Amino acid sequence: MSNNATQIKQISQMLAMQDAMNTRVSETWRENNYEWYRAIWVECAEMLDHYGWKWWKHQTADVAQVQLELVDIFHFGLSLRLMTGENIAQIAQKLASELSQNTQEKDFKTALENLASAAVTHKQFNGQAFADCMLLMAMDLDELFRQYVGKNTLNFFRQDHGYQEGSYVKVWHGKEDNEVLADVVKQLDTTADNFQQTLYQILKEHYPA
Repeated sequence: MSNNATQIKQISQMLAMQDAMNTRVSETWRENNYEWYRAIWVECAEMLDHYGWKWWKHQTADVAQVQLELVDIFHFGLSLRLMTGENIAQIAQKLASELSQNTQEKDFKTALENLASAAVTHKQFNGQAFADCMLLMAMDLDELFRQYVGKNTLNFFRQDHGYQEGSYVKVWHGKEDNEVLADVVKQLDTTADNFQQTLYQILKEHYPA
C-alpha cells in the first residue's frame, strides 16, 4: 500500500470513529448545530499555555501535552468536516492532501493562531495550519493516528461509564485516565485490526469502579 493510500485509510478510520463517537453522545448530532469551531479555538488557547507564550517569564514547552491538545482539536476538525455532507472517502482524500502540505511556518504560536483564526473567522478547520502545528511538534500522521485512536477509545469508555451523568471516575489508582491511557497504548500494537477493542478491554480492567 502506498504512503498516500495508507494516509487516506487512517483518516477514513478516524472519520468513521468520530462519527460513531458523536452518535454515541447524540444520535441527532448532525442536526444539533454544535459549535465545533468554537471548541477548536478554545483548545488552541489552552494549548498555547502548554506551549508557553509569556515573554516576561521562563517557560518550557510541554510537547506531550501540546500533542494531546492537537489530538483533541482533530476530533473537532473531523466533526466539522463530517458536517459538510460529503462522504468519508471524499473528506479523507481532501484531508490527506491538506495534511501533506505545510506553509513552512517556523513559529508554532503563529501556526496555532492561523488554526484558531480560521475557526473564529470562518468557522472552519484549517487542515494546512494543523499540518504546520503537527510538523513543528514533531508529530506525523502515524503518531496522530495512534493518539487519536487511543483518545477516541477512552472517550467511548467514559461515555459507557457515566461521563454524561457525572458518575465517571477520572482518577484511577492515583493516575488520571489520560495518563493510564498513555501507559497502556505504549504496550500495544497500534497497527493491529483489533487495537481499539483490545485497548477498551484493558481500560476496563484498570478502571477502579
